[in-house]
Amino acid sequence: MTKPNYIKIAKQVAKIEILELKKINKLLNSSFIKAVDLIGNCKGKIICAGVGKSGIIARKISATLSSVGISSFFLNPSEANHGDLGQIDKRDTLLVFSYSGNTSEILNMLKYANRFNIKIIGMSSKVDSLLLKASDIKILLPKVKEADPNNLVPTSSTSLQLLFGDCLAICLMNKMKFTKEKFKIYHPGGNIGQTLLLVKDIMIRERNKIPLINFNSNIVTAVKTISKKDLGIGIIIKNKFVIGIVTDGDIRRGTKNYSKKTKITVLMSKKPLYIGENTSAAKALSIMNEKKITSLIVSSDSDYKKHKVFFKPKGILHIHSLLKYGIK
Repeated sequence: MTKPNYIKIAKQVAKIEILELKKINKLLNSSFIKAVDLIGNCKGKIICAGVGKSGIIARKISATLSSVGISSFFLNPSEANHGDLGQIDKRDTLLVFSYSGNTSEILNMLKYANRFNIKIIGMSSKVDSLLLKASDIKILLPKVKEADPNNLVPTSSTSLQLLFGDCLAICLMNKMKFTKEKFKIYHPGGNIGQTLLLVKDIMIRERNKIPLINFNSNIVTAVKTISKKDLGIGIIIKNKFVIGIVTDGDIRRGTKNYSKKTKITVLMSKKPLYIGENTSAAKALSIMNEKKITSLIVSSDSDYKKHKVFFKPKGILHIHSLLKYGIK
């Protein structure tokens, strides 16, 4: 028996779906604009619903909307018929996906929404479907060729629905002026969240936790401050400006040659390394690894960009904070 050429088959599948996805342009019309505006101005939640494969697409699109700050959840129409319709509020908007638009599971949901004047954005391939008849905004899916040999398995059709949802989400991001800062709020964990973390997000900023040492202090006072703050370093301050830094190692080595009453400025290192508060945490870690240090003083972006010799400290970034947030 001849073994099928799986690479050839896969390439044919990809070719069909890519070709069919070009039909997305037929959906990017006045109804699409109305859908963006309706969702963008919604005072409640965006409830995505669908049955079968369309339900899986609806769930994914709901997750995407949530990830960009739009309150959304997926509602299974079958479960909605058994008590979950109460989750739908008058301020909400329904985003319903159904290729045929006539599945029995969505009928009660549509009747409920129409009864209470809840806005519906419906997506179906049949212009005379019950879904589109009940919808305020009608998204008519073009007929597509599925990628399987019998033109039966939902492949191209579900890919097109997913692409539509992505177009919707990205347009809404633009409407809301969604930034990396906002994205970070909704993605505190994971690789994306870690990549977007800035120094100011994880630095120690509380004044009572930063080891600030007056330049007139002696070694004994400096040791007490460094021990109390437990970061292994002290920041030497004169008139609120950083003039140097001293580590517990500097003090251990220095006490062999100086008395305890010696001014700490004798042991400090001038022109310490520092970093701007809006620098990425990943870059800060890179600097620490390169210089083989465990802490960085944090300055304002303005001082950092101007490479000021003397600057006011905004905080301190310790290696433990980076590890805590998974920055590696």
